[in-house]
Amino acid sequence: MKIRIGTRGSNLALTQTNWVASQLKKVFPNLETEVIIIKTKGDKILDKALDKIGDKGLFVKELEEALLGQEIDIAVHSMKDMPTAHPEGLIIAPVPQRADHRDVLILKNGYTSFSDIPKGGIVGTGSKRRCYQLAALRPDLTFEPIRGNIETRIKKLETMNLDAVVLAAAGILRLGLENVISDYMDEDMCLAAPAQGALAIQHRVGDKAVMDLLNGIADKEANIQITAERSFLKHTEGSCHVPVGAYAQLIGDNMKLTGLFGTEDGSQMVKKTIQGPSADGQALGKELAKDILKELGDER
Repeated sequence: MKIRIGTRGSNLALTQTNWVASQLKKVFPNLETEVIIIKTKGDKILDKALDKIGDKGLFVKELEEALLGQEIDIAVHSMKDMPTAHPEGLIIAPVPQRADHRDVLILKNGYTSFSDIPKGGIVGTGSKRRCYQLAALRPDLTFEPIRGNIETRIKKLETMNLDAVVLAAAGILRLGLENVISDYMDEDMCLAAPAQGALAIQHRVGDKAVMDLLNGIADKEANIQITAERSFLKHTEGSCHVPVGAYAQLIGDNMKLTGLFGTEDGSQMVKKTIQGPSADGQALGKELAKDILKELGDER
């Protein structure tokens, strides 16, 4: 059997896609894979912040069109880029093993921690979730939006004379660039995006052969986490226009789900935690979203 895998063309996207192909071949040694690169809107417009050019789906739509058009059999995305609603005819498979969910700091030479950034320092990130959380800790900091692939954003530390850059640990680790990481940020400092570190593998509804392949590389723990975090995202109706974060920590058969949601300008942000059976992730995500929205005065 041969499977055509669609992906964006960045080094990270290709690395993620090749990892998926290698995982599939471990379980199905006779499987043939072909990688097909597809450029998305998010790849083409690099001079504007994401929230200025659209919403979730900027790195997804063209791949979905290729799936629906039978040009590819599966598409590999970063789960945090995925809208919570799917186009008719497409579905996301159970996720494979998740990478580190946290955000990391990459600091200017001579700095070793967040507190080393001088007063009035400049931090590179276009994410409202990251900006507003770090600004709450350090109101003196200035934030500069940066775009491009991981390697480009790391270089902007020098080319834009930044004091720090904030990126997702998962991408850096997948590319083998862990030596550039200055510090990992925990949930108290900067709660990660819902499903950060997880891959979304999309396929056509009813394609049983593909479903059987993808079920062979599914990770039970990651799927429990992603179900809860994306339930929270869905019920807050979060997007790149507002700060939204979530992380589900599994403790035996139970789950500690932390969620963050705020207004578009960051003037109000609420972070809360809920606990319950890990099997109830969908309900826990919904309940936590409702609690946070209520505290923000949003009775949707």
